[in-house]
Amino acid sequence: MNGAALAQETRLTYASYLELDRLLDTQRPLSRGHDELMFIVVHQVYELWFKLLLHELGGLQERLEAGDSGPALHTLHRCVTVLRVAVEQIDVMTTLTPAQFAGFRGCLGSASGAQSAQFRELEAVLGSRDRDALERYEEGGAERLRIEAAMNRRSVLDSFLCYLSLQGYPVPAEVLRRDPARPFEATDRVREVLVQVNRDDLVPAQIGEGLLDLDQLLQEWRYRHGKMVQRMIGGRRGTGGTSGAAHLRTTWAASAFPVLWEVRGA
Repeated sequence: MNGAALAQETRLTYASYLELDRLLDTQRPLSRGHDELMFIVVHQVYELWFKLLLHELGGLQERLEAGDSGPALHTLHRCVTVLRVAVEQIDVMTTLTPAQFAGFRGCLGSASGAQSAQFRELEAVLGSRDRDALERYEEGGAERLRIEAAMNRRSVLDSFLCYLSLQGYPVPAEVLRRDPARPFEATDRVREVLVQVNRDDLVPAQIGEGLLDLDQLLQEWRYRHGKMVQRMIGGRRGTGGTSGAAHLRTTWAASAFPVLWEVRGA
């Protein structure tokens, strides 16, 4: 180790490694309400979890498309664990009463959780091709470009089907070559492959189970998030002009991998 590297290692501390000065300076309430700090911290932590999930899901896709069963299963387990923690984090938000939220809600202006670009990117990585979601973001802006890029490349399900092909399952060639920018449409031949995977009950089936865990947790997150919003604002409109809990109720049952659920009883 040269002198410069040694000096750098010597200077490195817990605070400097995590850049805590910068991190802890980003919570800046706009009101005097005691509860606004909690509101900011929880949402910032969500964005950190989303960032980690996007990173891990990218690694999962690489491992699946390389046919690396063990590393893929491990990475998927981490994704599930992170999402489970994100769901449980809603418990903190449910401590916010309507009166407490009203104490700083007016400061939020047009800001809304529906504007979370990372969550939209996460949905796209998992398979959503809802182009209407792009309208919330400036054309040519970095956020919109990231979401569009995720919509134009293979989804996690596409990568799983590539993995199954590498494991010897007869995934139709036209499915492997399909345009990933289009919504996935399951065929009978794909369903037959997935049924066989479940019957074999080997590592590919375990990966399928992990994907269902992800899907179920995402549905749970949407449900609990929607109920939390309903507890805070009832039937009133949300910030940023959204319809609040009424809109969120329409998303509760949305599935990232409907075909994996379809074949469960076969």
